[in-house]
Amino acid sequence: MIIKAEQKDISVIQDLAKRSWSFAYADILEQDQIDYMLDLMYSEEVLKKHFENPNYHYYLIQEDNQFLGFVGFEFHLEPETTKLHRIYFLKEAQGKGLGKKALKFVINETEKIGNKRVILTVNKNNSAKKFYESQGFKIYDEAIFDIGNGYVMDDFLMELLLK
Repeated sequence: MIIKAEQKDISVIQDLAKRSWSFAYADILEQDQIDYMLDLMYSEEVLKKHFENPNYHYYLIQEDNQFLGFVGFEFHLEPETTKLHRIYFLKEAQGKGLGKKALKFVINETEKIGNKRVILTVNKNNSAKKFYESQGFKIYDEAIFDIGNGYVMDDFLMELLLK
């Protein structure tokens, strides 16, 4: 089940982020960088700003009364474009098809409002790149983002053009 998150769910999102990132990035990033990025991107202040933005949406993915993941996306980041900022699942959710369901949900929501493109960034060494490619996303650029404290994000920029 995909449930719209509200500001009262910030602690749930933070918990899911912490638990899923430890799994998603364990072989790619040092724990110090993971901790830094979680603090930077999932602080209560940052998440509150997202909830105050009418174009930014969070949804929780639930199965058997347990939250297993979440998505965060923003309409109109660029003209006719939705940015998928976050899609993360706990280790025990892997292989259940929940990522595909969540991604299809984001695409459907994007089409409903008339946007023609979904974009995202993915770490160059993250196996999620293959998942996105299997769902029709293509690499259109790459970038290194300085996120402070001596850390960078070395990412592919991917897009899915909608009909």
